[in-house]
Amino acid sequence: MRIKADTEVCIGAGMCVFTAGDVFDQDEDEGTVVVLLPEPPPDRHAAVRRAVQVCPSGALSISENA
Repeated sequence: MRIKADTEVCIGAGMCVFTAGDVFDQDEDEGTVVVLLPEPPPDRHAAVRRAVQVCPSGALSISENA
């Protein structure tokens, strides 16, 4: 799994951080998403999928082919 984040689309809602705080963070200045683990370990895949689903702006996507 590989995570893609479009910071131009991100609105800084922070739902990804609430859902998987060990994988996502927010930029201190802009508040936009920062991906801490672009290729998260398998035990975090479910949380990452939830984070992608709850992202209100659609800024996050995943590719299953890392």
